[in-house]
Formats: sequence, C-alpha cells, structure tokens
Amino acid sequence: MRSRALFAALITILGALLVLLPRVAEAHQVGLSRGEYKIDGATITAEIVFARREVLSLVRSMDEDGDGAISPTEIQHAREALGRAVVERVSVRAGEGVCPGTLDDAFLVEEDGFSLRIVYRCPASPRAVRVRLDVLDDLPYGHRHVARADAGAGPSEHVLFGANREIGIAGLSGSGAPAAPKAEQKSEGFFGFFRMGIEHILFGYDHLVFLFGLVLVGGRLRALLLVVTAFTVAHSITLGLAVLGIWAPSGRIVEPIIALSVAYVGVENQLVKDAEKRWRITFPFGLVHGFGFAGALGEIALPRPQIPSALLAFNLGVEAGQLAVLAVVLPLLVTAQKRKWLEKRGVKILSLGIAALGLVWFVLRIVDAEG
Repeated sequence: MRSRALFAALITILGALLVLLPRVAEAHQVGLSRGEYKIDGATITAEIVFARREVLSLVRSMDEDGDGAISPTEIQHAREALGRAVVERVSVRAGEGVCPGTLDDAFLVEEDGFSLRIVYRCPASPRAVRVRLDVLDDLPYGHRHVARADAGAGPSEHVLFGANREIGIAGLSGSGAPAAPKAEQKSEGFFGFFRMGIEHILFGYDHLVFLFGLVLVGGRLRALLLVVTAFTVAHSITLGLAVLGIWAPSGRIVEPIIALSVAYVGVENQLVKDAEKRWRITFPFGLVHGFGFAGALGEIALPRPQIPSALLAFNLGVEAGQLAVLAVVLPLLVTAQKRKWLEKRGVKILSLGIAALGLVWFVLRIVDAEG
C-alpha cells in the first residue's frame, strides 16, 4: 500500500502539469518591463520600456497590417491609443494633487523592446511624488516592473507588481538640495530579481519536468546532486551570455529544443538504470535551458550597469526555487527506490508521461512560432 501511495504522489505531480499544459506552452514568456523616473524641478520624466508583444496586447489596434510586428508609422497612428492604454494608467501625484502626463515620444529599441517617454508636469516643484502603475492590471499575471527612480542624489531601484505597484520619489528637501533616497530602497531591486527568479522556476514547468525526469531513475545521492549541479552550471553560463548581450539564439529555436529535451529524458528513462552518468546530458541540455531563462530578462534590455546584480539575483532565485522543489521530490524518490514494484513499473509509466508532455509542448511551440 505504501508503494501505491508513493506512486500516487508522484503521478499527482505529473498530473498537475497536464492540467497546466496551456500555460507551459509559453512557460518563459514572463512579463517584465523597466522604467526610469526622474524629477527635474516641477517636471517628472518617465522612460518606460515594454516587450513589443506586451504593447500589442495593450493596444491591439496598433498592428494595422496584422503581421505581428510594429512599424514607426503604426506607432504614430496609435499615439492616442497609447495615451489611453499607458499614460492614463501610469499616474504621478504630488501630495494630494495629480501631475498630468503627456506622451512625449514612442519608439522601438534594441532587442525586442518598445520605449515610451512620458512627461508629467506638476504645478510646483514637489518635495516628493508617488508614481502608481495601474497598467499592471492590464498585463499578464505575474508581470514585474523594474523601476529606477532618481531625484539627483543617486538612483533607487524597486520591483513593482500587482500588489506592490507604487513607489515614492523624494524631490527637493527644505534646504533646496535633493533628498537622498533611503538606503534600504537600493537593495529592493536585488531582492525583487531574486524573487523573480524563484517565480520563474516555479512556473517554468518544463524545466521542472526535465529535472524530475533526470532524477526519477534514482541512484546514489552524489550522482543526483551531480546532475543538478551540472544543470545549474550550464544554465548559468548561457543565461549570462544572453543577458550580457554576447550571444543568444532566437526563442523560436530555443523553446522547441527545451521541449524536445524533456521528451528525450522521458524516452531515455526507459533504457538507463540510474543517474550515475546523466550529468553528461544534463550539461548540454542545461545550456539550452539557460537561454530559456534569459528570455525573462532579455526582452527589456536592462541598462548594462544593472545587469551584473540583476543576473546574480535572478540566478540565485532560480537555484533557490529549484532546490525547494527538489527538497520535496527527492525524498519521495529515495523512498520509492526501496519499492521494487515502483522501481520496475512506476518509473516507466511516469517517464512515458514525461515523454508525451515534451512532445506535446514541442508541437505547441512549433505552431506558436509559425503563427
């Protein structure tokens, strides 16, 4: 009975992924935007960069020819719609008063970015302002906005999301000098990226299924840890290459290959007996998965000075989330190894499910890339 209970627990994990299948097809399209907010007297300037696909989700009418791309002409035609979708949904307040904003410019930027420059004018130079992003309600769940605020005394960083969508920016102090941001605000960006990394791996179902398949066959603890370590080292390398702008293949290539890596592990599980030498396949596949992770940071082209700390925090978050999941799964697998029935039949049944998931994701991603 204990064998069947363990098997039921493992099959439940796989079943949960089947329920979430539609979301997994787009597992790495984690919403991320960035903004630079500066106070200069009574004027607040906001430079906000979104991924182009998210701007199209906000203003569907912008894609006039239906080709899925954005041209400078289409941007000009959509200025009024952009004002309603973004400018009116990003508010600035000084005390009890509202500082009205106008769209100053909108243009395409490097990578796959779309930049908007919004200018807010207050009646007088404010001591402090509050910036609120209600546009987050119109973006996919889990979207993160990396905000960099500067009033002249050094920037402070924040990561905004649905429940935490407002930041305060200090203006001029009573002496006429810029008020320094609080010290704790500067560390908020690091922990925001750390939390983003945790969420990305927890919702990166294909990464988790890949790892689950690798350790499913069991083996000595040392071998299992070597598999996880190889995956970590490999994806850290390519995550760095991609985010630093050195080199990164198209997501249309990376995402189907990640799906195939899942299917491959499921098939190979029918042949291998333990995880002793599986780090050899974990490492090259980990390189591919790293490019998948990079999609979360690469779309908004972070300013180069922000990249090292963001990369470190995000990667640490990914590892923390990964280890948390393995801390739950590995004890189940270690116990399951002692049950011969589970070892002979359960692993093969679960592995067939993993292979099937990988193939379905592959087809969905190929179709999505062609669409």
